[in-house]
Amino acid sequence: MEERSLPATLLAIDDDPDILKVLKANLELHGFKLQTAASLAEARKLLEAGRPDLVILDLMLPDGDGLEFCCSLKSLHPQLPVIMLTARDKISDKVVGLELGADDYMVKPFETSELLARIKARLRSAVVPTERKQLLKAGTLEIDQRNQTVTVAGAEVYLTAKEFQLLSCLVENRNNLVTRDEIRKRLWSDSKIYSWSRVIDVHIQHLRQKLEQTPGKPRHIITVPGRGYRFEE
Repeated sequence: MEERSLPATLLAIDDDPDILKVLKANLELHGFKLQTAASLAEARKLLEAGRPDLVILDLMLPDGDGLEFCCSLKSLHPQLPVIMLTARDKISDKVVGLELGADDYMVKPFETSELLARIKARLRSAVVPTERKQLLKAGTLEIDQRNQTVTVAGAEVYLTAKEFQLLSCLVENRNNLVTRDEIRKRLWSDSKIYSWSRVIDVHIQHLRQKLEQTPGKPRHIITVPGRGYRFEE
């Protein structure tokens, strides 16, 4: 396993400002970089800007349920460690949390030393992306998963967060069909977007305009009528 050359970036999502202050003081003291969010909306904005190395997640938040958010987050980033930190102390809550994808579960009040140990353990055991996974290549197209950038023949192409996620989904499954429902679940699992929604087509159109030499006659981003899309090299 590779060693980290930079301090790990953590994201703490909790609506209690005192908890966030305690986490920030203690974790930064131990060399971590901590981002904080008091709501799921704030967390989504931070996640769109860049993926952290680990997420600390409360379950009871003002604008949504932490369990549903965890499930959605894990569908997009399966290897991203999530530690649930919550006042819910029932065994049933722990079981559900772990079954929905959480890597660890701690109950408040908590000892910061124990949380620190669990964070370090999760970071050690996290799957370190290989060069192949970090950098997806298809012809002259390169997708840098870590830095969330896309280049074509060495020239950077600006994509929105959703466009980047959609392109990554297609290239990861290159030469294979990706159904509209699979796209919906990966990109909009926590929203009321249906598989037949025109939103998907609009994003595909934008990708073609940015990446295809002839958007009207795409060579790479191919429509499979009535089913979905396929990225061909």
